[in-house]
Amino acid sequence: MNSHTKTNSMTSYSPEVQRMHDILEQQKVAYQRYPVPTAKERIERLARLKKVLVKYQDQFAEAINQDYGNRSISETKIGELLTCLEQIKYYSKHLTAWMKPSKRHVSILHQPAKAWVQYQPLGVIGIIAPWNYPLLLSVGPLICALAAGNHAILKISSSSSNFGFVLENALSEAFPQELVAVVNGGGQISDAFSHLTFDKIIFTGSTNVGKTVMSAAAENLVPVILELGGKSPVIVHPSSDLNLVAERIAFGKLWNSGQTCVAPDYMFLPRGKTAEFIESFKQAATTMYPTIRDNQDYTSIINDKQYNRVQGYLEDARQQGAELIEINPQNEELASVRKIAPTFLTGVLPTMDIMKNEIFGPVLPIMEYDQIDDVIDFINGRPRPLALYYFDFDNARAEYVSQRTHSGHFGQNAVVTHVAQDDLPFGGVGASGMGKYHGPEGFFGLSHERSVMSIPKLFSLKFILAPYDKALNKILEKTFLR
Repeated sequence: MNSHTKTNSMTSYSPEVQRMHDILEQQKVAYQRYPVPTAKERIERLARLKKVLVKYQDQFAEAINQDYGNRSISETKIGELLTCLEQIKYYSKHLTAWMKPSKRHVSILHQPAKAWVQYQPLGVIGIIAPWNYPLLLSVGPLICALAAGNHAILKISSSSSNFGFVLENALSEAFPQELVAVVNGGGQISDAFSHLTFDKIIFTGSTNVGKTVMSAAAENLVPVILELGGKSPVIVHPSSDLNLVAERIAFGKLWNSGQTCVAPDYMFLPRGKTAEFIESFKQAATTMYPTIRDNQDYTSIINDKQYNRVQGYLEDARQQGAELIEINPQNEELASVRKIAPTFLTGVLPTMDIMKNEIFGPVLPIMEYDQIDDVIDFINGRPRPLALYYFDFDNARAEYVSQRTHSGHFGQNAVVTHVAQDDLPFGGVGASGMGKYHGPEGFFGLSHERSVMSIPKLFSLKFILAPYDKALNKILEKTFLR
């Protein structure tokens, strides 16, 4: 019996929390029993995951739809399920090469030794998923964890209870609990999960909750990957085609009704271009969503708490003098279905709540600028965002902006879609997060990079053994200490 088990046996937990401790202990024991699965075994595990994702796809989409009140089925299948299936394909193709030891240089002082780095699984990974993309942001990290040879426990948001139930059934069909398990529930369960002695935690969610998770993990020195939010700005150069910009911004801002961590949060337009841009956006949005209230493609805000939060931002902005421009083609009543029409704000001030907090809704504040350096200064004076989007086909000007700003991602003439690019790392910087996954970074970020050095029998320690007044030491000093 190890110390972890002893501690648990002497501590009283609720049945739900005790279950988490028991699952973690079960997974740790199973991992130690067989700590390094082969590439073939890892690929087979990913294949099992793919099989249940495809099998349960309609149940996943309907469950998420129920959790939201209305969530576009197509958005779930394209934005979440398809992205996961592509990630499985990508990792299955590359993980064999990534698993190979990396040979390292050995200096002349240590010859004829050999050195390399081997990539070991970490052990048991804790995955804390948010409600906005519950499938992608739970299964996506799981794919990385399985590819790296780990076991995993997934904590699903209490706001995604219907989805969590389906996911638990699906994954229990694909894997034994000692390899992959799902935990549902909130409150005490969420708090206790962050305090478990995982080998690494991946958390996706708000910056404030991320601080709480990191603090809890620190008690056990558990390393964390934090994928947080932030206010991702958009900058539009005067040379840009506003019809093209509007179409791409409309896609990124209205997908999932703006409840996306990398959605455009606020934008800078060249002086005098606001009215033209809003008209172009209105045309694009109306084409995509000619109606809103009963349109199954237009997603609701997840719950009353989030709906009221966004409405509170709008009211605060209105009271401080902002002008609100709503795009509601049929002038429908939307509050009863928790939908918010695409809304622009002009005349915004930094003191407004909407400019202090991540919006997470189909609302876009617009500011105008004269000099690009003023925009750069504004962005750099605030917490580093998860993404920064710049519209301009001149690569030199884009490079100028890119080199003078920091963000988790820099997107030129595109928004949001980088999340689905398999070979790009995903993550933030500063207040928008730490650590990366997706791409090779997902494999290596959930592996232990273990250094290995092998010294043969012929190796001599004469240069570094006392006494140090030997001729060999004189040679060492004259040859290397200069």
